[in-house]
Formats: sequence, structure tokens, C-alpha cells
Amino acid sequence: MNVRCLLLFAILLLSACVTEAPAPDPMRDGGLLWVKHSAEYRAITEQVYAEATRDLPRFIEDTSWSVIPWQDDADDLPVAVILDVDETVVSHIDFQLTFERPFENWKLDEWVRGTDATPVHGVKQFVEAARAAGVTVFFVTNRPCEPRDGIDDPCPQRQSTIDDINEVGISADAEHVFLSEERGWNREKSTRRNYIAQTHRVVILIGDDLGDFLPCARTKPYAPCTNNATAADRMTMVEQHSHLWGNGWYILPNPMHGSWTSAIPQ
Repeated sequence: MNVRCLLLFAILLLSACVTEAPAPDPMRDGGLLWVKHSAEYRAITEQVYAEATRDLPRFIEDTSWSVIPWQDDADDLPVAVILDVDETVVSHIDFQLTFERPFENWKLDEWVRGTDATPVHGVKQFVEAARAAGVTVFFVTNRPCEPRDGIDDPCPQRQSTIDDINEVGISADAEHVFLSEERGWNREKSTRRNYIAQTHRVVILIGDDLGDFLPCARTKPYAPCTNNATAADRMTMVEQHSHLWGNGWYILPNPMHGSWTSAIPQ
């Protein structure tokens, strides 16, 4: 076999071994492509944050107002708002389009460490308006604290989350960013919301998942919840709190991931 034939054989062999990632399929990946490319998604996020910004002065002025159900005597407490992080402050659409299934926490952790964060449109302006009005901003995320090989910090995800928020132009620190699996907390966010409400009057919640607003909204319960929330239960929760949607509670669209995926009837 001459040199030319050997080279041709090698090229054919290498090309056979290279596997390209499949192109996104609009039928299979429609939600991902909508978030990535549609003007409508951006319009919705801008609208949500604009509405929250317009409503904020009214909630500050009304000292009886709180979005925490049991918080009815907080007139003298400083005012706070609580935001989720993923798909609320930062968008991980590029991660969702490219990561190798199945999802594992370490895959997102590595991706955020090596990638500049992408903001959800409208969030920076809302946070700036809230802080200018003297409101404290807390971030409650279900990114878990998990040790990583080669990193001494027992919760390295805290700093990578803070870095993510900083990268979209919003300053953040460990006193205002609460992860799961730290301080005895789990993925049930109501425990962390109640913790904040011990020292602040919480006037706005913003997130992309029902669990960012309501307790015990998951099909897999975490303490103190004991019952599995069915798809019907979750619909009932939305109906029972209709007076808060767009009026203290502001939800962003997330067709990519979240507790809703486990509530789909099999």
C-alpha cells in the first residue's frame, strides 16, 4: 500500500470515529430552542421584572404586606425580596443544549465554573431598583453543597453561585445566597424562606418553579413535607393562590427542567 493510500485510509478511519453532537430537533427540543432563540421568551422575562419593579413601592409602603403566609406582624422589620437563581437570575440554556444526558450536579458545577454567566433579561434592573429603595435581596437556590475532589471548601458551589450572580452585574455574597444541603437545609425551599422571614418582611418572591413560592409542591417530598404532590395537587395550589400571581409572586417560564417534569402523568 503506497503512502497516498495509507493517508486516505487513516482519514477515513478517523472520520468514522468522530461522533458529532446531534443538531437540536424542534420537535424534541422545542422548549430549549424557544428559550434560546425566541423574542417572546425575552419579552416575558422583561415583562415579569417590569411588573415586579412597578409593584415594589406599593409593597414597601404597605407595612402589613408580606408574601410569607404566617408573617402577619412584621411592620418594623426591614424589607426583603427573594429570588431563585437558575433560570431566574442566570440562564443556563447553553448548558441545557449541550450537556451529556443524564443530568448530574457536578456537570452543571463544572460548566458554570468554566463559562461566563448569561443574565435573564430584566433581573439586573429589578435588583438595582430594589436596592435603591433600601430593600435587601436574597437568593435561594437548590444548587446543592457537595464536596469536590481537589477543593478544600466543603461547599464550593456557594462561591461558584456567587460568581455566577456577580457575572451578570449583580453583587452577591454568602450572607445573602442560600444553597440546599447547607446549615441542615434540604431542597424544600420554604424552610429557607421562613428563615429569612424571621428577620425581614418579605414582599416579593420571584422564581421559575412552583417550589419557589409554595411549600410541599414536589412529587418527592423533603422534610418537613411528608406527602407527594400530584399533578392535580399542584394545579389546586395554583388556583388557591390566584390572588398572589402577578401580585407579589412573579413566575418566569422554564420549559426545560424543574419539579413539573416529575408531575407529568406516566
